[in-house]
Amino acid sequence: MLTITNVTWLDLLCLTGVGVYLVKQVVIKKNPAPYPPGPRGWPLIGNVLDMPRVKPWLTFTKWGQKYGDITHVEVLGWHIILLNSVKTAMEMMDRKSILYSDRPVLPMVGELVGWKDSLFFLSYGDRLRRQRKNIQRVIGSRAAVDVYNETEEVETLRFLKRVLAKPDRLQEHIRHTAGAIILRISHGYEVKENDDPFVDLADRAISQFSQGQFGNFMVDILPFLAKVPAWFPGAGFKRIAREWRGTLEEMVSAPHEFVKDQMVAGIAPMSFTSNLLEDSDMSAEEDHTVKWSAFPYTPAVLTRLTVSAIYSLFLAMTLFPDVQKKAQAEIDAVVGPDRLPSFADRDYLPYTEALVKEVLRWNVIVPTGAHCVTKDDIHDGYYIPKGSLVMPNISFMLNDPQTYANPSQFNPERFLTKDGKEPETEPRTICFGFGRRICPGLYLAEASIWISAAMSLAVFDISKVIENGVEITPEVEPLPGGISHPKPFKCSIKPRSATALGLIEQDALISS
Repeated sequence: MLTITNVTWLDLLCLTGVGVYLVKQVVIKKNPAPYPPGPRGWPLIGNVLDMPRVKPWLTFTKWGQKYGDITHVEVLGWHIILLNSVKTAMEMMDRKSILYSDRPVLPMVGELVGWKDSLFFLSYGDRLRRQRKNIQRVIGSRAAVDVYNETEEVETLRFLKRVLAKPDRLQEHIRHTAGAIILRISHGYEVKENDDPFVDLADRAISQFSQGQFGNFMVDILPFLAKVPAWFPGAGFKRIAREWRGTLEEMVSAPHEFVKDQMVAGIAPMSFTSNLLEDSDMSAEEDHTVKWSAFPYTPAVLTRLTVSAIYSLFLAMTLFPDVQKKAQAEIDAVVGPDRLPSFADRDYLPYTEALVKEVLRWNVIVPTGAHCVTKDDIHDGYYIPKGSLVMPNISFMLNDPQTYANPSQFNPERFLTKDGKEPETEPRTICFGFGRRICPGLYLAEASIWISAAMSLAVFDISKVIENGVEITPEVEPLPGGISHPKPFKCSIKPRSATALGLIEQDALISS
């Protein structure tokens, strides 16, 4: 039996806050139009009991099939708008991008830990525009990214060497290579082969961020608790936030200071950060913008996208050997056996290009998006109130049978013109987001995935593992998280020939 002695005064404060919060939800102004349709909620708490915690995109898809392309749910007074069609997402987030380009406030990881300063969580405004402008200058087009082709090719050859030596550590090698490429570009920093401090920092920060998913801490539900002093009983989340904030600040600042020190010494190689720091009269605010502009290209965000996609590439090649053979045949015909593919071959390898697109569609890197509305809006006759969380169901959009024929089938040819039939919808227009929040690093991510695919398929045969005479078929199962990774799997990775082995072992690219 619960008595008052079992309840701390902080518990009472929380309960009082909940009561005040819920009472406020009762007093609602008259809406100018109806909300979009959706599942009926309970009085006061709304749809809090309906919200899925595992694979939410599957539930969102079911709701979309029942209620239509725009679905509305309400959680403790917070309006959530779910979008289940590309057409609707583009109408709202592209054509009305001024209204639909904000981000929701995340009390724990955003405000208390500090991720709100990163590009992906930054509120819409001048600071966001300045960061995106900086990024656009350096990697905002395929032509801009071409400057870094040699870096990509050198690091990918190193990746082949690591895979050859220890094929059972595939995911680790992919992560290491993605981080090496991005830190070379963002800060001119060459990652150490083992126990690199910057990579370790990024891994720790991302791990902490994952633990702080929205809803894991009461402060996300009751934001006023952020004002509670850390010494209050039950306020342990404040101490956790302080620790995590220190990790994040070190991850962002350490590479930035590394570049500054090298510039003072006159030995800084060309990089995203050194390019932007050339102005010696830079103000503190401008320096802050440069530091956080470079942040997405440390192994904190973009690395996770490329790691997920490249790991999925190896999974797809394990499961679909016929696709692998077609890509290898094209590479053999265009490149030949005496050298590795390079970016100069990209325009002449359409099937390999289509293969990369199909990987992006088949493995949905970011299953759902998250935008926030800055002003009340009426869309398609429905009321979208200011502050609503708008979530495009990207997973469904990339598997919508109205958009992609037989979406469960892994078929790169869907993206090729064949027998007079036009290619299906370009997945890049969906998988990297919408409107003014589209991933600014999409060209760099695509380039990393493409060169990994071309060089790996040129020299390796990827197949199922046989254990005790039994062929092991990997399970296609995404792990939970904001960025979706395939469940760890086993595969066999072997050189295609003695000539291929020689190409892997060469040092010509690395020494050039």
